[in-house]
Amino acid sequence: MTDTILIVDDEQHIIDLARMYLERAGYTVVSATEGNSALELILSAKPPTLVVLDLMLPGLDGWEICKRVRAKSDVPIIMLTARSDDIDRIVGLELGADDYLTKPFNPRELVARIRAILRRAERRPATDIERTLTLDNLTIYPDRRIVTVDGTPVDLRLKEFDLLLTLAENKGMVFSREKLLDVVWGYDFPGETRTVDVHIAHLRHKLRRMRPTIETVWGIGYRLDA
Repeated sequence: MTDTILIVDDEQHIIDLARMYLERAGYTVVSATEGNSALELILSAKPPTLVVLDLMLPGLDGWEICKRVRAKSDVPIIMLTARSDDIDRIVGLELGADDYLTKPFNPRELVARIRAILRRAERRPATDIERTLTLDNLTIYPDRRIVTVDGTPVDLRLKEFDLLLTLAENKGMVFSREKLLDVVWGYDFPGETRTVDVHIAHLRHKLRRMRPTIETVWGIGYRLDA
């Protein structure tokens, strides 16, 4: 079945450009030009596989849509912002966006990021023996994308899980922010290392009872304490 991408933007030429490149890449594209109809589509009985969401919209803005969607759904969201201000990006990530692009954007980069997100969202096929990774009171089930601390499941979003798994599979290894962007997000994203910091902060909050801990190696990056 073809993945469906929802493009939410009040500028029709942006929708048309994104649609052209995404359909060439084999995706089905639907669109909305204002916030309320976009929210209805996202939370419908047949939701899109991924949402490309502009921040500035008539009706509900992108921040409010993201907030409401995250209360009910884990559908991947890429936010679009016409400004390069860090605050827009950080607020979007804090509300639950998986990624963001600043307008004007290269449509080929949009396709690449969508592919990277969806590739990591695909679950690996089940096997007779389930793979587990246990570190002290933390247990990760990579095939089912489940994390428990002291046996209690912890709800992690797509990139949070991938980030934790990367650190856990390489316990004690120090990763720079740039390397984590490359490994977890799946593309070169120079200079935008605040994305990693925000997701690390989310993990530390959700896994505050976890042993081992996620350590900051000042001037370099992060590691899972060995």
